[in-house]
Amino acid sequence: MIRGVRGATTVESNEADEIVANTKILIEEMANANDIQAEDIASVMISVTSDLNATFPAKALRLIEGWKYVPVMCMKEIEVPGSLALCIRIMMTVNTSISQVNIQHVYHHKATQLRPDLTDQ
Repeated sequence: MIRGVRGATTVESNEADEIVANTKILIEEMANANDIQAEDIASVMISVTSDLNATFPAKALRLIEGWKYVPVMCMKEIEVPGSLALCIRIMMTVNTSISQVNIQHVYHHKATQLRPDLTDQ
């Protein structure tokens, strides 16, 4: 079965190292929480808010061993007035036997406010 796994994080500033580091942490937690291997992934889409342009957050995938061939694309999130700033969102499309209700979506830092119904906070 193909499922979507969502995740989001924020950074404190538009700084390349922080963008890549926070993205890598998020991706690794999403994979670990859902027992995802690189071979299970159909694609990864990463969006960023317009205030993030210091680097491509997709670089984080290339730092994860075995993820060399995972297709990834970055894009700009739509600009909605009052929306969360400095935010990186991820949609990972994977092959899994986990049911929809049991997928573990992951939200870090200020991004927990995006889906409070899916976080412990």
